[in-house]
Amino acid sequence: MTRKNALVILFCCIFLSMFLVTGWASTRQSVLQWGGLMPGPDRNWTIATLMDAYFGFLTFYVWVFYKEARWLPRIAWFIGIMLLGNMAMSAYVLLQLKRLPQGRDASGILTARNL
Repeated sequence: MTRKNALVILFCCIFLSMFLVTGWASTRQSVLQWGGLMPGPDRNWTIATLMDAYFGFLTFYVWVFYKEARWLPRIAWFIGIMLLGNMAMSAYVLLQLKRLPQGRDASGILTARNL
């Protein structure tokens, strides 16, 4: 399987899952009536929101997996991102920006791999 095919499968699964969980939650309660982390019907949107957040973390991690060529940083960043979410993600981007050579455009962090 090519990397492109693996990414297509991954993001199709994420899209389909989010479509289904959003539809499921919306048939049980209007998003406008969501009261947050409460028992009862509010748990439906809480589940949908958590799934959305973790699929976002996973999407970001796909980029980290591409950038990091060694397995130890890949595993460490996966654990960090899944446990700390946006805190770990912002730390990763700040680290990449710090490693950027002086005078180089910030867009260089998007495709340059860490070897």
